[in-house]
Amino acid sequence: MADQVFFYRLSRKFVDEQFDVPPAPAKETEQAREVIYYSLAIGHHLGIVDCLRADLVCSLTGYRDWVAKLPEGSEARRKMEGFLTFGEITIYREHCHMLACAFDRLRKAEGVLDEQELGWTNTFMDQLTALFNDPHMYLMVRSR
Repeated sequence: MADQVFFYRLSRKFVDEQFDVPPAPAKETEQAREVIYYSLAIGHHLGIVDCLRADLVCSLTGYRDWVAKLPEGSEARRKMEGFLTFGEITIYREHCHMLACAFDRLRKAEGVLDEQELGWTNTFMDQLTALFNDPHMYLMVRSR
């Protein structure tokens, strides 16, 4: 595992126009292309390119210490510790409320977070807010 943890946010998606659309009879070619491109655009399959941007980067040690401040046995801590176990976690809209509540409690507790952790928490809360407001977005926590 690398020594840095990156919080990537989906910034945009697009259909890869280089995706090879199978040939069809001449009169059906354009219709076939439209159906395939539409199918690709509404799903998350080959041909869809996700553009991820790292909004937050922290050291592995810092991440471990920061996450350890979440209540032991909590769902939020289990979710965030998934990175330490699997090397990657994905955060979807359904995780927003649980994570935002847990990190907001940390942020409001006196003397729990140091200045750097407070900055990470604020950035993470901004990411969660953006995710909540855009159901097509997701966050990915991973090392490079």
